[in-house]
Amino acid sequence: MATQLAAAGVQQGSGNGKRWWALVFLALAQFMVVLDGTIVNLALPRLQTEMGISDSTRSWVVTAYALAFGAFLLLGGRIADFWGRKRAFIVAAVGFAAASLIGGIAQQPWELIGARALQGVFAALLAPAALALLTVAFPGGKDRGTAFAIFGSITGVGAAVGVLLGGFLTEHVSWRWCFFVNVPIAIVALVGVWSLVSESKAQGSTKYDWPGVVLAALGLGSLVYGFTNAEHGWDAPEAWGFIAAGAVLMALFVAVERKVRHPLLPLRVATERNRGAAFLAALLSGAVLIGGILFINFYIQIVLGFAPFLAGLASLPMTVALIITAGLVAKNLPKLGAKIPTAAGPVFMAAAMLWLTQVSADGSYFVNMLPALLLLGVGLGMVFVPMQNLALFGVDQDDSGVASALVNASQQIGGSLGIALFSTIAAAATAGGVSLAALSTGYSMVFLWAAGVAILIAPIALLLITIDRRKFAGTDGDAPIVHLG
Repeated sequence: MATQLAAAGVQQGSGNGKRWWALVFLALAQFMVVLDGTIVNLALPRLQTEMGISDSTRSWVVTAYALAFGAFLLLGGRIADFWGRKRAFIVAAVGFAAASLIGGIAQQPWELIGARALQGVFAALLAPAALALLTVAFPGGKDRGTAFAIFGSITGVGAAVGVLLGGFLTEHVSWRWCFFVNVPIAIVALVGVWSLVSESKAQGSTKYDWPGVVLAALGLGSLVYGFTNAEHGWDAPEAWGFIAAGAVLMALFVAVERKVRHPLLPLRVATERNRGAAFLAALLSGAVLIGGILFINFYIQIVLGFAPFLAGLASLPMTVALIITAGLVAKNLPKLGAKIPTAAGPVFMAAAMLWLTQVSADGSYFVNMLPALLLLGVGLGMVFVPMQNLALFGVDQDDSGVASALVNASQQIGGSLGIALFSTIAAAATAGGVSLAALSTGYSMVFLWAAGVAILIAPIALLLITIDRRKFAGTDGDAPIVHLG
C-alpha cells in the first residue's frame, strides 16, 4: 500500500525533490490556518475602537473563527477524502482568501464576525486536506519523520508568529492587514499544490453520514461555544448549558457511528490506543499552547508594558526552540521511538509553566519569561513530532482525511478549553482587582494550572503508546513509518 500511496501523493514522475516542495506549500497552508487563530488577538483593542464594537461583542471576533473551525472539522476531513483532497484544498484556499478579503474591508461588526466564521468553515476543509495530502505524499520510509516534524512544528510556530505579526501590523500598518495578509499566502499555497500535487481520494463508498454530520457539527460547536463562554463564569448557562449539550450530542454521535454503514468518523480511527494517545496529547497541548500563550502575552503587554510588536517579538525564542527541538526529535525518532519524547516533553512544558508562576508586578522579561519560553518551546517540539506521526500511524488511505481532521479538532477543542479554564482561574484569583500586582497574581495561578494540564500528557504517553521504535526505523518487516538517516 505504501507504493500506491506514494504514487498518488505527488505528480507522477516528479521525483523526490517535488515532494519536498509540495511539503513547503502544504505547510504554508497549515501555517495560515494556525496563524489566524492568534493574529487578531493583539489587534482587538484597536479594532474594537475603530469598528465601534461593544465589549460583549468583541470576543466574537475570536470565537466565530474557533466555533466554525471546530464544528466543521470532521465534515471537512470526510469531504476531502470523498471529493478529492487536492480539489478540497484548492476550493478551501480560494474560500479562505475570499473570506479574509471580506474581513479586511468590513465596515460593520456583523460583516467582520461573519468573515471570521467563513474563515473557520474553509479552514475546517483546508487543514485536514493539507495533512491528508502530506500523509499520502510521505507514506513511509526515511523522509516521513522529517516531513511530519516540519508540519507538526507549524502549530507552535504559527501561533507564535500570529502574535508577532499581528502586533507588527496593528502597530505599524493597520489591523485590517491581519486579514489581508492571508490573501497572498493562500495564493502561493494554492499555486504550489496545484502544480506539484496530484489528486487522491478514498476508494470506498462516498456516501455521507448525514446524521453524523449534524450531530458532530452541533456537538463540537456546542463544546467550543460553551468553553469559550466559560471565561465569563462556569455557572453561566451559556457555559455549562452548551458544554452539557455538546457532551450529550457527542455521545449520540458515537452511538450513531457504531451503527451506520458509512460513518463520518470510523471509530477504528479514534479507538486505536496509539492514535488515541496522540489525540489526547493534541487536546492537552492545545490547551497549554493556545491558552498559555494568551496569558503570557497579557503579562508581557499589560504588566511589563511592551508595545504590541515588541510583545510578539518577545515570544520568538519559544518558536526558535520549538523548531530546533522538532528537528532533533525527528532525526532521533527511530532510536527513541514515540513514547520517550512524548512523555519527556510534558516535563519541560510543566517546568516552563512552573517557572512562570514567579511573575510579579515588578518582574523582568529576561528573568521571569525568557527561560520559561525556551523550556516551553523544547517541550512542545518534543510532543508535536511524535504526536503527528502517531495520529496518522497505520491509518488506511480512505481514512487519512478524517484522521487529520480529528487531530486538528483535538487541538482546537483543547485551545478553547484552555482559554476558558485559564480565564476563569485568572478572574477568580484577581478577585476583581485591576492593579498590576493583582493581575500578576491571577496570571501566576493560571500558569500553575497550566503546569498541571501539561504534565497529564506524560502518563498518557507511558500507558497508551505501545508502538515499538523499530516501527519508526522500518526494521521490523512492516511498511516503514519513519526512518531518518
